Amino acid sequence: MRYMTRVTRRIHQSADEHGFTFIEIMVVVAILAILAALVVPRIMGRTDDAKRTAAKVQIRNIEGALQLYKLDNGVYPSTEQGLKALIEKPSVGVVPKKWKVGGYLPNLPEDPWGNTYKYLSPSKKGDYEITCLGTDGEVGGEGINADITNWNLEKD
Repeated sequence: MRYMTRVTRRIHQSADEHGFTFIEIMVVVAILAILAALVVPRIMGRTDDAKRTAAKVQIRNIEGALQLYKLDNGVYPSTEQGLKALIEKPSVGVVPKKWKVGGYLPNLPEDPWGNTYKYLSPSKKGDYEITCLGTDGEVGGEGINADITNWNLEKD
């Protein structure tokens, strides 16, 4: 019985001695802080790049729906009909006779900044123009504030 008591006592003593010291914990916290200081700025600057990429993808999806609309109806929706013509049969302007029941998109997406896409048809550059106003939500701008259109998707 005495032997069991000594063994038990040794187990409890060694379990109590295996904790982390305050200095060890502080060293780990300092290392994590240094890593965060190096990594976070790189990640934070990428948010606007990711949103610009998402806007470009959405514009390409809208372009695909516009192509299907034209295949069915022979024309693109007018500026007056807008992109809404891709989800609801237009009731203004030239009403399409072969409009696809269910529409060409499940819904009209907002741009990554919560704004609606601008649509112009015909435009100065071609049959139509789809524009996202970028980070600032205003016409024009440079850098992250620059507008994104279906005519400049390859830039950046």
